[in-house]
Amino acid sequence: MRNKIIIIGALAFVISIMAAMEGFAAPSVKRSDYFITVLTGPSSGIYFPIGGAFSTFIGSLGYRTSATATGATAENINALLTGQGEMAIAMADSVIQAVESFGAYEGKPPAKDLRAMMGLWPNFCQIVTTEASGIKTFADMKGKRVGVGAPNSGVEMNARMMFEAHGMSYKDCRVDYLNYGEAIDQMKNGLCDVAFVTSGLGNATIMELGTSTKIRFVPVEGAALKKLIGKYPFYIEATIPAETYGTGKDTTTAAVMNIMLVDSKLPADVVYDLLSNIYSPKGLEAIQGSHATAKININLDTALRGILGTSVPLHDGAASFYREKGLLK
Repeated sequence: MRNKIIIIGALAFVISIMAAMEGFAAPSVKRSDYFITVLTGPSSGIYFPIGGAFSTFIGSLGYRTSATATGATAENINALLTGQGEMAIAMADSVIQAVESFGAYEGKPPAKDLRAMMGLWPNFCQIVTTEASGIKTFADMKGKRVGVGAPNSGVEMNARMMFEAHGMSYKDCRVDYLNYGEAIDQMKNGLCDVAFVTSGLGNATIMELGTSTKIRFVPVEGAALKKLIGKYPFYIEATIPAETYGTGKDTTTAAVMNIMLVDSKLPADVVYDLLSNIYSPKGLEAIQGSHATAKININLDTALRGILGTSVPLHDGAASFYREKGLLK
């Protein structure tokens, strides 16, 4: 009997070591009982491949899963609140507006059911135009054809705030409510002069535009940037490096963090299990391998960036995980 106990104990020890070597946390839930839909963004943007990587990895753990292409932040927030997904990528500024009922969400009930799971990467506000347009400053956009994003999308919210910070409004331009993929297509056809793109660096749509024409970025800087950050502190000053798109010089702009939201009704042990595995070596390898931006920004050290200090509550399962890792008191 004693030998049997010793053997069982040894086997348990070996299994635990193997689990650690594999980089997976021991499951505390029956994963196959849960279907997790990851809400991403347009297929032309950065949300889509990174969100797809999350879905694929979660599926490898034994969860039933899918990734859904969407219109990005605004659609994702609404879909999560109406039970159409379990995880969703969204820009922190839009989430804060939804939670606090201001900006694009003014007059709407506070979205108290939104829960944060993890920080992702900064979205750079990239106001792209062509050398041929002659546009060099924000003021130069007056009278021009400008794609500001789909109505009430995260991109369009950013555009609206930046117009405000520069003492301008949509009335100063010929505004089209196009998502940035559509706006850039119109630029190729000479039907649009400027496109607002809020995205990670290395955006594929911008890079494709740069293969056929010389592009430049309209800076957000100086007094306008200070005014923007002063009124909307979820923005930070950022730089679009010249080498990213071959523009010849760095461009100062604003950036806002993307975060992963999770359904508030998802059990705490499921969210804990997901995070334990996402931040394992295998999980990070899978997620970071989806895009250069993910490789640079998604890691445990930046897990609470864009979440702590905001009005967006952490999911209970996420809070437990980060406390265990020493990132929360």
